Amino acid sequence: MVFVGTGAIVVNNWSGGQLSHVGICLTFGLIVTALIYSLGDVSGAHLNPAVTLGFWASGRFATGSVVAYILSQCLGAVLASLVLRLMFPEDLGLGATRPSGPVMQSFCMEFILTLLLMMVILGVSTGAKEKGIMAGVAVGGVITLEALFGGPVSGASMNPARSLAPALVSLDLKNLWIYLVAPVLGAVAAVPLAHFIFEQPATEKSI
Repeated sequence: MVFVGTGAIVVNNWSGGQLSHVGICLTFGLIVTALIYSLGDVSGAHLNPAVTLGFWASGRFATGSVVAYILSQCLGAVLASLVLRLMFPEDLGLGATRPSGPVMQSFCMEFILTLLLMMVILGVSTGAKEKGIMAGVAVGGVITLEALFGGPVSGASMNPARSLAPALVSLDLKNLWIYLVAPVLGAVAAVPLAHFIFEQPATEKSI
């Protein structure tokens, strides 16, 4: 996901804007959709530490697997950014996420975007896996949608690993904390809200 998604930003810079903002957003959504359909039955295709922690907070994910998943996500992301560095050494940012305005504006944007994303994921998932014919379309679609309008504000990361990797490889850690903290808080905050909406007693749902 990081290789293709942040790679789209790098290629857009390298090609003088041929992909465009819309193209970058579609690339992120499409790669997530593809990975959900290909890896969903294997690992749940979390791809995102915030999502893993959201599943854990909802009681759908084993505590003993959390650290391994997050380490795998971050390691994969860093390796992807290292490959992009080798391929495009002239690109200094490697698709890093940065606030376009005030720090708290981006923090709030990342919190809300991740909360909405986690709500959708919890709504279309079974246990800790996104399953079903439309699960990949729903999750990929909401990522595309949120990137379209949130990208110009905060970069629409919604994923600590996605932001951590290019920041580490490019050695630019300024404001990284936004993208480590806000998505996690947003994902965890989505859990009680999703429980209230999706898990009402049967008598209340039969209207």
